[in-house]
Amino acid sequence: MNKKNSKLNIVIFVLLIFIFGWFSNNVYTLLTDLNKEKPFSLASNEIKSPSDWIDEKQVKIRDRYVSLIIRNATWAKFTDTNSMDPVIDSESHAIKLMPSDTSGLNPGDIISFRSTKMKGIIIHRIVEKNTDEDGVYFITKGDNNRYPDSEKVRFEQITGVVVGILY
Repeated sequence: MNKKNSKLNIVIFVLLIFIFGWFSNNVYTLLTDLNKEKPFSLASNEIKSPSDWIDEKQVKIRDRYVSLIIRNATWAKFTDTNSMDPVIDSESHAIKLMPSDTSGLNPGDIISFRSTKMKGIIIHRIVEKNTDEDGVYFITKGDNNRYPDSEKVRFEQITGVVVGILY
């Protein structure tokens, strides 16, 4: 065997070990740490971004103030549950709108809703939009929670969609 073939075999062997290690790491991270984003990985579990609810024409920026022209907006405060960390925390405030129907609501949108299983208003991100015999429903999940919420959220439970977060 000559030196050229020997060097080529070593390079191929090292490359195969690298590829095997990279692939093994992706499989391992896919099966663990499901809620963490993994750059340069096949196992990335990116959270979908919210829909675009405010048109640029509705925002007026002046020297001394910012004006948002949003009809029927409401103000939201949050409790310290950590379920939506780091996006929303108890010091954050939000602007919410009430959607007219389910058509504009999509995975990635952050909604507030009256839970049938817990007391109070919950604010979580839509991770699925589906239909069953009772109509459209949403599966939600706190960004900082490991698993989706256990209930189907119906349009009648929704109290708003977050269109702006102020820190």
